[in-house]
Amino acid sequence: MLAKRLAVLIVPALVLVSSALAQDSMNSPPVNQLSVTAGKTFVSTQTIQNPPAGDTNPKIHFGNPWSVAFNYGRLLKTRSIFGLYAELPVAMFFRMDLNTGANLIPKDIGALFVTPSARLNIFSSDSVSPWVSVGGGYGRFREAPEKNFFGPNTGPTGTNTGVVQFGAGLDVWVWHRFGFRAEARDFYSGTPALNVDTGRSRQHNYYVGTGVAYRF
Repeated sequence: MLAKRLAVLIVPALVLVSSALAQDSMNSPPVNQLSVTAGKTFVSTQTIQNPPAGDTNPKIHFGNPWSVAFNYGRLLKTRSIFGLYAELPVAMFFRMDLNTGANLIPKDIGALFVTPSARLNIFSSDSVSPWVSVGGGYGRFREAPEKNFFGPNTGPTGTNTGVVQFGAGLDVWVWHRFGFRAEARDFYSGTPALNVDTGRSRQHNYYVGTGVAYRF
């Protein structure tokens, strides 16, 4: 009987407390953000150093593949119109076609970039908030097992690299906690294994995308 009486008293109290906490959570300013964007990645043309005899096109041309980026951000501090976030941008493309005159390079490459960063939002509490971001982390290239014309790729088919990330974008919050994001980021990485000397040890991987965002 005592247990039943305690249950009658405790259960309503827990319901009231949980309701109050939920209401407080709904009324508190959101400190977390999630976003998903889709767009394109761009890599500038590279020139092969000391190309083989007869190669009339000693340049490597990179395709512009569809790419996707995910992001989690957490508000660390606000001051005046500024908001400082810790964020984790993750961007990837699955297949970037490669082309050059000689049958030397991989047929295509893929890439993954994971770069913990700091982001500074302007007008962070308003419905329209531009921002800049900087950070660094890890990148991984996948080189195709086939060459660009025919035959197996005898070079590496996986390359790890350090990455520095610079970015800028715009968040527009249109309905409650939902909004849109437009972003442009440069994932400045090492180079994939292309089986030729391009005279470069690093390259710019420019990502431009738009998508949706949620804050909570």
